[in-house]
Amino acid sequence: MAPGLYRHYKGNDYEVVAVARHSETLEQVVVYRALSGEGGLWVWLYAMFCEEVVVDGRSVRRFAPIG
Repeated sequence: MAPGLYRHYKGNDYEVVAVARHSETLEQVVVYRALSGEGGLWVWLYAMFCEEVVVDGRSVRRFAPIG
């Protein structure tokens, strides 16, 4: 996953800063920053960040690259 801007399927935009590993489980996590609200750095499991969700009967990416 490349760093850059991503849009959540509900409409908010986020900046992916990096992909890292959890120190205990070695699972990949996505380090990202909300571009609205208070911002701050957050992490989400890579597998969940990249998964597809069903919205109105169709599959869409939970976070899709912008641009």
